[in-house]
Amino acid sequence: MEERIGEAFAFNELLTVVGRKLLPGETAPDFSLDYLDLAEMTVQSARLADVVGNIRLFNVVNSLARPVCHRVTQHWEKLQADLPASVCVYTISVDSPDDQAHWQSTEGILHQTLSTHRSEQFGQDYGVWLKEWHLLQRAVFVIGCDNRIVYTEYVADQMCEPDYGVAMEVVYQAAMGQEQNQRKEQNRTTDEAL
Repeated sequence: MEERIGEAFAFNELLTVVGRKLLPGETAPDFSLDYLDLAEMTVQSARLADVVGNIRLFNVVNSLARPVCHRVTQHWEKLQADLPASVCVYTISVDSPDDQAHWQSTEGILHQTLSTHRSEQFGQDYGVWLKEWHLLQRAVFVIGCDNRIVYTEYVADQMCEPDYGVAMEVVYQAAMGQEQNQRKEQNRTTDEAL
């Protein structure tokens, strides 16, 4: 497993990131992450394929208990209101599903949280596992409806926030492209029916 030393840091502490960086155009790795189903009050699993046909934005954070991660997640919640309906936002952290659900309830966060608490696999597959902290490096991934990665940002300074503006622009472009493709498909189907 590839280890990248110094690509993440906090103050003067250099951190080792386990896993290779993913690049736009690659297929996003599948995963199985947990969340608390509030209707049934049971822990359920979610996979990448569970939201087929949608654009997904993954807000990856160290822990919701950390102030910067807290602020970042609240900001994505606010920005989500301006996103097209075909875009789903997820916050991913090592916090347990119970802790995530409690935090969401306390903070009024409505978008889905997913937990990597059972395994380092997601962190390694997405190139965000912080070896020294046993947490995830802060990052943003935009994944298209075809499960291909459209955008990545690996935030090096763990005291800083991601570039929301660039990620939002990419999301809008991906959503517009998806709508154009759907219209083309509808027109093709209509033409064939005539």
